[in-house]
Amino acid sequence: MNVLAVIHGRNAPGGIFGDVVAEAGHRYEEWSLVWGTPPPRRLEDYGAVLVFGGSMHADQEDQHPWLREEDTFIRGLLERGVPMLGVCLGIQLMAKADGAAAYPLEGGPEIGWFPVEVTDDAAADPIFGRLPATFEAFGWHYYTYDLPEQAVELARSARCNQAIRLREHAWGIQFHAEVTRETARSWLDDPTEVELDLDRGRLGAEIDERIGTWNAIGRELCGAFVEIAERAAVAA
Repeated sequence: MNVLAVIHGRNAPGGIFGDVVAEAGHRYEEWSLVWGTPPPRRLEDYGAVLVFGGSMHADQEDQHPWLREEDTFIRGLLERGVPMLGVCLGIQLMAKADGAAAYPLEGGPEIGWFPVEVTDDAAADPIFGRLPATFEAFGWHYYTYDLPEQAVELARSARCNQAIRLREHAWGIQFHAEVTRETARSWLDDPTEVELDLDRGRLGAEIDERIGTWNAIGRELCGAFVEIAERAAVAA
């Protein structure tokens, strides 16, 4: 199976999700609409799509005109029933493509580690039914979104929604289950984030301490998604 990873910058790669796809015996290929080039192969040849994060925001079409193209792209995936998993900006773009609003998170960005609780609807979900009822998640986001009409809420933090299932074939997570230690550390060192009021030493130490446990949850989540995509490919 071919899996397309839509990225939005070199500092927001697929992380351990790319590893999970490859370890399951599938081909993982990264692509960005920013490049102005077509995907490595025809869209019909991909059994699943991953949509990752980025430093831009979902409503910044004026600064990033290609976001309009990505909106059309994601809408087409939803309509065709292609298995899709969005992360951070990815979930915001999915919600927006399905008619909901994306907007700045009240009270400022949610960055670092925070508790996430799954909803009652998560118990029957093929992905979130395999995750702990509560867990400490790593997040780095400035925006949130409204739930589309066809969405099922699967997880929340104290401040906003953290996961949805959209229709029957697409999932989104606001937290960064894909992130590696190296990527998280690079965000801490990013000069464009210098104005954030962060205890960088404490957060860096927490990343070092917690990333192993966090990556195990990320692997479980992505592995469940890959299994869904495999079944869909067999049924097609």
